Order: sequence, then C-alpha cells, then structure tokens
Amino acid sequence: MRAPSTLPSVRARARALAGDLAMAALVGALAGCASAGFLVALDAVTATRFAAPWLILLLPLTGVIGAWAYRRHGAWAEGGANLIIEEIHAPGGGVPLRMAPLVLGATLLTHLCGGSAGREGTAVQMGGALAGGLKKLFRLPHERQGLLLSAGVAGGFGSVFGAPLAGAVFAVEVLTRGRLSHAWLGHCLLAALVGDQVCHAWGVKHEDYAALAGLDALPSGLALVPLLQAAALGLLCGLVARLFTAAAHGVGRVPLPPARAWWLRPVLGGSAVLLLALALRSDAYLGLGAWSPDPNHPTLVTVWQAGGVTEWSWFWKIAFTALTVGAGFKGGEVTPLFFIGAAFGHVAGPLLGLPLALGAALGFVAVFAGASKTPLACTLLAVEIFGGAHAELFAVACLASYFAGGASGLYSAQKLPG
Repeated sequence: MRAPSTLPSVRARARALAGDLAMAALVGALAGCASAGFLVALDAVTATRFAAPWLILLLPLTGVIGAWAYRRHGAWAEGGANLIIEEIHAPGGGVPLRMAPLVLGATLLTHLCGGSAGREGTAVQMGGALAGGLKKLFRLPHERQGLLLSAGVAGGFGSVFGAPLAGAVFAVEVLTRGRLSHAWLGHCLLAALVGDQVCHAWGVKHEDYAALAGLDALPSGLALVPLLQAAALGLLCGLVARLFTAAAHGVGRVPLPPARAWWLRPVLGGSAVLLLALALRSDAYLGLGAWSPDPNHPTLVTVWQAGGVTEWSWFWKIAFTALTVGAGFKGGEVTPLFFIGAAFGHVAGPLLGLPLALGAALGFVAVFAGASKTPLACTLLAVEIFGGAHAELFAVACLASYFAGGASGLYSAQKLPG
C-alpha cells in the first residue's frame, strides 16, 4: 500500500539531485573559464613586471586604487573567501557577483606591481561569486546556497591548480576544522572535475612540478625511518605555518590612526614591500614566486635543484607576503605558501636525512596544510601534483603540520569542531 506514495518521493529526490548536479557542473564550467582567463592574464602582467622593474614604485598607488574600488563598489565583497565560508555556514545576504571582477582586477594590479600574493584566493572568490550570481539568476531556494558556493570553491581551486580531487575535498574540509562533511562532496567533485577540464580546454597548462622534482627516481615504500623523517619535517612546517599566519594577521591588525584614513594601510604596506626589496637589493621575492626569467632568482622552478634557493629564502618570502596580504592587497596566500614550504623543505629536509627534492615536495604541501587546516586536501594535492609513490609520507607530513600549526589559520570564518 505504501508503494504509490513512495514512488513520487523517489522521483522528486531524483529530480532534485539531477538539478543540483547540473548546477554544480555549470558552476564548475564557469569557474574553469574564469580561472583560464585569470591565469592567462596573470602570466601577462607578471611578464610585464619582469620587463619593467620600475612598476614596483607604483605598488602603494595600486593598493590605494584597489582599496578605493572595494569601498566604492564592493559592498560586503571585501570579506573575500571568509565571506564565502560564512555564507555557506549561515546564509545571509549572499555573495555578490561583483566580487569576481573586483578581485580579478585587484589581483592583477597586485602582481603587475610586484606584490607578493597568490592566485587561489582570486579563483576561489570568482567561483563563489559566480555561484552566488547563478543562485539569484535561477532564483534557487535559499537552502541551496551552501551547496552552490561550495561547488564554486571546488571549481575555482581545482581549476586554478589543475588538482580537482584536492579542490573538491578542500571545499568541504575548509568549512570546519577537523571535520569533513560528505553531504556535498559529490557535487564539489563534479564541479572541480568540470572546472579543471574546461580550464584545460582553453589551452591553459599548469607547471609540471612532478617532472621538476623528479621524485620517481627516488626509492619508495613504507619504512619507519622515512615516515619519522616526514613527521619531523611536518612538525617544523607547522611552526613555519604558524609564523606566517601570525605575521600576516598581525600586519592586518596593526592600528593606524586616523581611523578614517582607509588609504593609509595599502600605502604603508606597499611602501614597506618596496623598501624591503631595496634593502635586500633584490626583487627575487616579489610577485608569485612561481617563475622568473632570471635563473638566479629562487622560485618554484629552481627550488628542486641544489643551490636553487638560499637558506633564508622561505623567511624572506614570509616577510614579503605578510606585508602584501596584511596590507589588503588581493590574490591570496597559497602559491607563496607553496614557495615558502618548498624552500624550507629544501633546507630542512636534507638536515633530517631526506633527499633534497623530496624534502622540498613535502614542504610544498605541508606548510599550506598547517596554515589552511586542510591536511586531507593537501595530501591529495601532493598526489595529484607529484604522483602517488610517496603518498604516505605526504599524508604524515601534512597531518603533523596540521597539529603543529596552532589554533589560528588562514581563514577566520573556518569553524572549530564542537
């Protein structure tokens, strides 16, 4: 007698699931297109900066322009990734579509003039803003906002790094520290896979760090000593992550009188970056840190080679990035954290008995794990980037860094378990 009432219920659920999956795929496709355009533009402005080093003199001015644009047109978009996380937890005013062009323009200005920032923050915010725009366009129920925003985060992260598995897990793991919800994981995975494929379809290629690191040439296998070495390096990476978050948050919290001088923080922050570069007589730590036309610059291309970075490269990148993002410049912190971690692992790994390239690869993901509190996503990121031969070591290093990274993380809106 219950079959007639059960069948319509099953059909309704199937329709709802199909609709949610279709929206997740659409969000992923849009995020992939946005990431492709952003990465092409980012390469162009980075090449322009290398060709015109004097552009760093304009960094304080571009910071003011970005701050003015957010004050004039940004509404509550200034909240960035934290706003997206907050809206997933407790839907309120939504994520404004204008966040996408604002963060895109501000990030490109940051990199054009040498600010030390990343790219994941831009991709994640564009994905979240596009998801918020679709919710309003299709007039979707308010309770579906969290799912769409998570799919946007997954699509943005997965496509900008070419790591869809990590993007999907990151989108759900970043919400609550120490807890992974499976409710939207399938939708996020679909969005990340679609986003990654769409980004590739536009002809965008990601750096082949696996080939640069050459980890396939290293012996693999489960053994106690390498696991202990990876754990020790992970603990040290957690301390580095703690130093970075304290520095970045500390710069952003420095009180600057008078309170109404909204332009003062970007001016001082941009000027501090400029003065630090002049004091070091080097522009090696400006910008993304992913590549440089100068082979003597420490980058994510040279870090795998003996002498590719100095013993203090990781520290100087922390200083430049903390001053940049703490002063309100846009772009995010993840790629600089990759550099910081890889440079630290380059130095600390061999001291612990690890091969240089393996130490750099472990640091590459472990520092980010300690700062973002997403050890599972970072483990998957390592496997997608470097291959699975040393997956156990990556997992141990990321978990150790997570536990050593302290209570404070990159994202203040991330909930604590309880």
